[in-house]
Amino acid sequence: MAGHSKWANIQHRKGRQDAVRSKLFSKLSKEITVAAKMGDPDPDKNPRLRMAVKEAKAVSVPKDVIDRAIKKSQAGEGDDYEEIRYEGYGPSGVAVIVEAMTDNRNRTASTVRSTFTKNGGNLGETGSVGFMFERKGEVVYNADVGDADSVMMAAIEAGAEDVESGEEGHTIWCADTDLNEVSNALETALGESETTRLTWRPTTTTEMDLDAMQKLMKLIDALEDDDDVQRVTTNFEASDEVMSQL
Repeated sequence: MAGHSKWANIQHRKGRQDAVRSKLFSKLSKEITVAAKMGDPDPDKNPRLRMAVKEAKAVSVPKDVIDRAIKKSQAGEGDDYEEIRYEGYGPSGVAVIVEAMTDNRNRTASTVRSTFTKNGGNLGETGSVGFMFERKGEVVYNADVGDADSVMMAAIEAGAEDVESGEEGHTIWCADTDLNEVSNALETALGESETTRLTWRPTTTTEMDLDAMQKLMKLIDALEDDDDVQRVTTNFEASDEVMSQL
């Protein structure tokens, strides 16, 4: 399994197990409010909102929290949020994309830059690492949903582009513009997914040893601790042995 998928699994487990949970809920609620504000408050009529709600449900955000986030959009909350992408390099030259949602661009830029510097990284200009990623739709299923062949067939019929299957599950990739259609078709064939979202998929990766991975995790943890940061994506690649020691 590719490194970025392994990291997604680490984040997923972490979100279920420790204090990061409440912060994650807050960030997902913000995304739901903004998505509802930008379109229809009905998830069935608003693909971005539907994806946000599905991602929230995947980490067990309560229904009443989701409903409150949607209602906030109708009350005018979320008007001031601006979506910003930061790009830079972490330890060992690994590429890092930081997606933020903020009501104060200067505050967020200052915090993100400082976090990179304090954790062995360097914030770059927009586009400095973006060329090493593609914007894709990502749908994740648990391993018990089916074997690799059956999931591959369902993905092909749904119009997906690629599938990565391993012991921990199946990651299905599609064009970013096809995510809503593909995820609906997969849901019909395989049931509810674990995760459905737009993400950055690395086209080239950076090999990391244990020391570099530990430093990278500190950087990512520090970035994600910022309430303005919604998601952090990297292009690391690490062996199973390194991942097992984290």
